[in-house]
Amino acid sequence: MAKSRNRLDTPLSAKRKPLVPRINREQFGRASETFARALGTGGFLIGLTFFCIIWITWNVFMPAELAFDPRVTNFTLLTLLLSLQASYAAPLILLAQNRQDDRDRVKTEQDRQLAERNLADTEYLAREVVALRLALDEVATKDFVKDEIREALEEILAELKKDSNNNK
Repeated sequence: MAKSRNRLDTPLSAKRKPLVPRINREQFGRASETFARALGTGGFLIGLTFFCIIWITWNVFMPAELAFDPRVTNFTLLTLLLSLQASYAAPLILLAQNRQDDRDRVKTEQDRQLAERNLADTEYLAREVVALRLALDEVATKDFVKDEIREALEEILAELKKDSNNNK
């Protein structure tokens, strides 16, 4: 019988290294945001413009032996470099935008939850204010007490007059 490791239906026991290295998504995302932020600056655009001007000027005005991307070939190497830069820039910018969308979505959800809590607090406070107003309607006010005392005094005075008139 053949050894089990030579059989095709038996997996290898030794772990093989993955062909693609593991990438920390958070670090890669932060790096793509930094890259996208840098691409959107005036400094990058000015730098790229100067790079292209120097490249074209060098290859147009230098002797043929020193020109590495001749004008005759329509600056093929420069076109290739700019295309390569654009092919990497587009997905990295999209990745940065997706991360920003995720942050915005979380922020919107937090804002919605805060608004719900504020609404619940406001409704609770409104009910408490209404309850206090109802309770205050049942509490004797200063004017109410004065009126009651005045009426009681008037009744007492009226009884005293009656008694004094009856005693005479």
